Order: sequence, then C-alpha cells, then structure tokens
Amino acid sequence: MTQNQRITKSVRKEDAQHEWWVVDAAGQTVGRLATQVATLLRGKHKPSFTPHVDCGDFVVVVNADQIVLQGKRTEQKTYFHYTGYPGGGRVRTFQQLKDNKPEEIVELAVRGMLPKTSLGKAIGKKLKVYRGSEHPHEAQQPKPFALKA
Repeated sequence: MTQNQRITKSVRKEDAQHEWWVVDAAGQTVGRLATQVATLLRGKHKPSFTPHVDCGDFVVVVNADQIVLQGKRTEQKTYFHYTGYPGGGRVRTFQQLKDNKPEEIVELAVRGMLPKTSLGKAIGKKLKVYRGSEHPHEAQQPKPFALKA
C-alpha cells in the first residue's frame, strides 16, 4: 500500500460508542432543532460514522412546550394521521398539538428526517422528549448540547 492510500474503518454494532446529550428546545424553531437532533441520533457528527450501523447517540430534548414556528406557520401547519379505516383521516393543527402533546411535535419532525427502515426505527427509539425542564435520565450523566445559531 502506498502512502497516499487510506484505510476506511467500518464500525460494528458492538464497537459503537453511545453518548447522552441534553438539548434545550426553549425558543428554538422546530425544523432547525430537528435537523441537529437527527444528526446526533444518526451519528453523522462522529468521524467513525457508518451508514448501515446505529452508531449515534441518545438525545434528551427538554422544554418541548416552548418550541416555536416562524411567521404564519403557527396557524397554517397541520399534522395528518390516517387511522386505517375508511374516512379515518385525522387532521390536527400545530396549536392543538402544542397545547395537548408538545412532545409529539418534536418527535414527528425528527423521525421524518431519519431513514424509513428498521435501522431508522431503532435510531428513533433513542430520542427522549419531555414537556418541561425535568427528565429522568440524570443517571446517564447527559452532557448539554449547544445548538448552532
């Protein structure tokens, strides 16, 4: 092998190192927060990123009830869900979801940015979202993650 050639390392599932991060969603825009959280969950911020292996980190999002949208999107944004029955389409607005289940806003935004495979489903389970500033994951010693402005 010559000096200019490099060896690409592929991480195995057993060798992946998972860290815990805490992200504060207070005053953050939904999409901009979701892209950074999805990157952490997927592991793309690590030099050892391997596309077919779950090498990402655990992410705890707090203050989900203080998330915002820009401009008129608070009135215009809708979330559609189909129950599986004829005529079973259900539509909820952003404001309805923010009043009742603000955690679901963040979860839907992040999961939409993950792969639509069994790997994406496994990665999505490492996302923990909480309405207030308290969370039950202090034992894992999560580090605060500074969001990019």
